[in-house]
Amino acid sequence: MHKNQSKTVKYILIGICAVFAFLFLLLPLYIVFAEALRDGIEKYRDAVTDEYTIKAVLLTVEATACAVVINTIFGIFAAWAVGKFNFKGKKVFTTLIDLPVTISPIIAGLIFVLIFGRQSVLYPFLQNMGIKVVFAVPGIILATVFVTFPFISRELIPVLEAQGTDEEEAAALMGAGGFTIFTKVTFPHIKWAFLYGLVLCTARAMGEFGAVSVLSGHLRGKTNTLPLHIEILFNEFQYVPAFAVSSILVIMAVIILIARSVIEYKGKKEC
Repeated sequence: MHKNQSKTVKYILIGICAVFAFLFLLLPLYIVFAEALRDGIEKYRDAVTDEYTIKAVLLTVEATACAVVINTIFGIFAAWAVGKFNFKGKKVFTTLIDLPVTISPIIAGLIFVLIFGRQSVLYPFLQNMGIKVVFAVPGIILATVFVTFPFISRELIPVLEAQGTDEEEAAALMGAGGFTIFTKVTFPHIKWAFLYGLVLCTARAMGEFGAVSVLSGHLRGKTNTLPLHIEILFNEFQYVPAFAVSSILVIMAVIILIARSVIEYKGKKEC
């Protein structure tokens, strides 16, 4: 291919990417903020400081934090087991880790309703212990944990498999314990993949709608996360407040995007 042809192809590809980025990324973001501020800054402030909006933000943060903590613990253990050891059922185990990605969140929510709802065998035991899952905060957290289940482990497994076991075995021969081996030998190799998985898990948890919608019951001020609160405002034809609250999610997503870019840059720089 001639040099002029290469330049032509390059600029065509750049142009196509720019058009798609404008239509599907920049234009929607502009519309969100334009609609949010359509009635002025006062209306915007009233919408984002509304009692139900604040409660939705707090519940979203709570569910996201719980999901990240739980999936971090599971993700590290699962990745270490898969990446460093051979055992029967390893392929089945890794397939099960990917299950939440392949199942529709709506179906996942319905499954949990069947497991923990009134028609479930577990319901009398949960009721006796005073535990309510469906149409309550534990159900929101459970749904968020499920949909974000693979994100951290799936970032760590390829790195651990590529690393091998030579360094850990050498450390073990020198008398290092399991915790020391992990913190001093294993973790330095996976820290950027771990942080990247953490960011992806957080972003997915904040925006979850389907499974949470089924399990929440849409109880305003009690079980509504930000996406559910936005849906209610939109269905009530409160378009400006809906876009104002949407802007909170957009700002949070942009912050996470910046964090991801910083992590990618530092990871590549260190490598």
